[in-house]
Amino acid sequence: MTNVVATTFSSFDPNRVPSPCFVVDEVAVEHNLKILARVQKESGAKVLLALKAFSMFALAPLVKQYLSGTCASGLHEAKLGYEEFGGQQGSHEVHTFSAAFTAKDLPEILQISNHVVFNSFAQWQRFQRQIQAALVDNPKLDFGLRINPMHSEGTTPIYDPCAPGSRLGIPLAEFSGQDLSGISGLHFHTLCEQGFDPLDRTLAAVERQFGHLLGQMKWVNFGGGHHISHPDYDVDGLIARIKAFSAKYDVQVYLEPGEAIAIRSGVLVSEVLDLTHNQMDLAILDTSATCHMPDTLEMPYRAEIWQAGEPGEKAHDYRLGGQTCLAGDVMGDYSFDKPLQVGQRLMFDDMSHYTMVKTSTFNGIGLPAIALWNSQTDELRVAREFDYDDFKHRLS
Repeated sequence: MTNVVATTFSSFDPNRVPSPCFVVDEVAVEHNLKILARVQKESGAKVLLALKAFSMFALAPLVKQYLSGTCASGLHEAKLGYEEFGGQQGSHEVHTFSAAFTAKDLPEILQISNHVVFNSFAQWQRFQRQIQAALVDNPKLDFGLRINPMHSEGTTPIYDPCAPGSRLGIPLAEFSGQDLSGISGLHFHTLCEQGFDPLDRTLAAVERQFGHLLGQMKWVNFGGGHHISHPDYDVDGLIARIKAFSAKYDVQVYLEPGEAIAIRSGVLVSEVLDLTHNQMDLAILDTSATCHMPDTLEMPYRAEIWQAGEPGEKAHDYRLGGQTCLAGDVMGDYSFDKPLQVGQRLMFDDMSHYTMVKTSTFNGIGLPAIALWNSQTDELRVAREFDYDDFKHRLS
């Protein structure tokens, strides 16, 4: 897929917010939500917000207008979906999956979730006492199993749930001799920021391996990693595939995109703190790759900066890095039309999804503020700022 910038920020002045600061354009988010709502309406699927990718509950009222609920990776995300995104009122669903549940957390998860998905037969069997007790209070509670179709579409091993030896999902061989009584759905998650064709191929693999079980289910969850709101995504193809799959197996389809809700909707404002030289020009920023945008190191990928270019593309090259002691806390090499100045603000593009949810305070580095901006009305609100107490209270 082609790279697309968050175009609405061409008119945004980064000096209007504290630095560092995540700024999210609610108009851009709503644009993405409308695309996902169209998929729901025309395909019959239910779309859930994956809180692991985007948990900005200041936008919960907007999200609730368009989507069917949230999906969580454990108790805390489930509680956030329940309390802030409509689960508490019963108007929106809360789905919870974990690679392994704890005996301490599961009872509360069972109270506030609509679907609970297990990663192994061992956990499903181990927690039967708690499960049966929960069904007395909530007979409509559904249970599912995460499957692993052993079909890799990703190119980055760290993000490939179907890599050899993966702990995520149950391969077909493990279903032999197992009792599926009480299981009403199957869940798979194999993609990472990908288009429709990888999903289509994955579905073919799922049908080849698990087709004999699909007709026994009420629902099938296609997981996340779908870049549905990207301009290059084949939305019509997705809708047609969901309709055909649902009709063939008589199941309710669920999708759990996270990045699709937030792509091209936000920036990370950063300030130049110092300019040095060591064989090349260097700039130290008040943001950090390892603390504020760790995916740039893990995936890795190069975050785009507004009005910057590739090295050598513009007149002045700089290597940008953070304040921490980690030698590799480097965002990358960029070029600019003019020399950078201490105090100058920069904007890293597409910084809404998998950013705020992954920030840390390593080295005591402060967390970026979070602001909400409306690109149509120009209304701006700083929703949250962080201080020393946020750092201290994570520690003993």
